[in-house]
Amino acid sequence: MTPVHTTTDQVRRAAARLRDASDQRTPCAPVRDLIGASDLDAAYAVQRLHTDARLRAGAIIRGHKIGLTSPAVQAQLGVDQPDFGVLFDDMCCPDGQVPVDELIQPKVEAEIAFELSHDLVDGELNAAQVRAAVACAMPAIEIVDSRIANWDITFGDTVADNGSSARYVLGERRLSLTAYEPVTSEMTMTVGGQTVSTGNGAACLGDPLVALAWLARTARDFGEPLRAGHLVLSGALGPMVSVRRGDVVRAEITGLGDVTATFN
Repeated sequence: MTPVHTTTDQVRRAAARLRDASDQRTPCAPVRDLIGASDLDAAYAVQRLHTDARLRAGAIIRGHKIGLTSPAVQAQLGVDQPDFGVLFDDMCCPDGQVPVDELIQPKVEAEIAFELSHDLVDGELNAAQVRAAVACAMPAIEIVDSRIANWDITFGDTVADNGSSARYVLGERRLSLTAYEPVTSEMTMTVGGQTVSTGNGAACLGDPLVALAWLARTARDFGEPLRAGHLVLSGALGPMVSVRRGDVVRAEITGLGDVTATFN
């Protein structure tokens, strides 16, 4: 894929298209006609406009999510790197109840979430450094939801669309990394009691802590360093699955616990 020269006007038009789709809960055409399929700077510029608009409206940044951590998904989209999006305070579903009417075409992923005890700003930001900055790990279900019709996305489309992020649910159990090793986890996700996805910690860039280190470096490079208290959804441990109203999704992560999301 060849990057295109993207103007400020094209970035703004892409952001407006995605914003209208979100506001109207009606999927739109891909934005790669405006910003290209692989122009990293243009895609994150669109995402930044979304973030700025949310902050002006009173939203609070709660943390970040990492996407495209699976080699199979990277190959499908023709990319060789993950992406990230911003988590806002209103994206959390603290009671596990997910409002379907606020979504467009949702899918779910089972993940390991980390809460940070220290800023990740200085230094190499390698796996050892980020491990020391993790206050605790917890099981999570991320609800991803593309604003682009039929999930017809390239790397540029999903980055511009805030990493196709929508909502998330956290499990109750919290463990420090002295008591739990993320890479050793096995994951099973069910819908209505039927297994729909399985995976493990190694499916997330080889180790969820490697994914966290990648995010720490990349977010810093884009001027959005990770801060103490931030939550990080570290990436899918197995394939994502479509959901609809009435579904009850449960993810079990060995050594960490379980988490349930109900779609109403």
